[in-house]
Amino acid sequence: MASISTINHSDQEIRSAVLDELDWEPRVQPHEIGVTVAEGVVTLTGRVDSYAKKWAAERAAHRVTQVRAVANDLAVRMVTGAERTDPELAAAVEHALEWHAFVPVEELDVTVSQGWVTLHGEVEWEYQRRAAEESVNRLSGVRGLSNGITVRPAVHPDGHDLARRIVDALARNRATDAEQVTVRVHGDTVLLGGLVHSMPERAEVERVVWSAPGIREVQNHIAVAPVLR
Repeated sequence: MASISTINHSDQEIRSAVLDELDWEPRVQPHEIGVTVAEGVVTLTGRVDSYAKKWAAERAAHRVTQVRAVANDLAVRMVTGAERTDPELAAAVEHALEWHAFVPVEELDVTVSQGWVTLHGEVEWEYQRRAAEESVNRLSGVRGLSNGITVRPAVHPDGHDLARRIVDALARNRATDAEQVTVRVHGDTVLLGGLVHSMPERAEVERVVWSAPGIREVQNHIAVAPVLR
């Protein structure tokens, strides 16, 4: 087990790397964001003037190799003139979803309350669910987002064959170490286990798995064990 001094030293390095990554990210203002780290878990605090910046800051923190998890406590405070009424924002969300080629907008419902957007409905693929979320994330005037879209596949997978195909897909992906990941399929649910060395690698494994046909749920229990330098 690592000593407290070792953990603290590592946390200091992670904090420095996250601050550097935020400074490198042109979509955020790093002076607005506070960063603390405890045992590899990063907490972001402060105020930003758009939900898009909050989302961008979170993604930047996840890109740092040794980060195990991110708690995004950034508050969104709109600057004067950036606010939108709920009807205006609802219309903007509808248009954004309509213009995204991968979003089946006719299957979705949009609710806006005090700038907070809630999405409901069903889609066949996880990439459609994520595409809808990304469309809303980038809109000005959004204070927060709840993605209540569920994935309901049109096909039913063969568990044994699908597990093999998922393992093959992970082996083809140079961004993942397939030998360290376990894959089990129960009906339309995939259970992932094992170890990876970064949050981006963990997210990439999940992305690959969601590309499999017939998947309704992915339970990602992969642990992150950063390589200590």
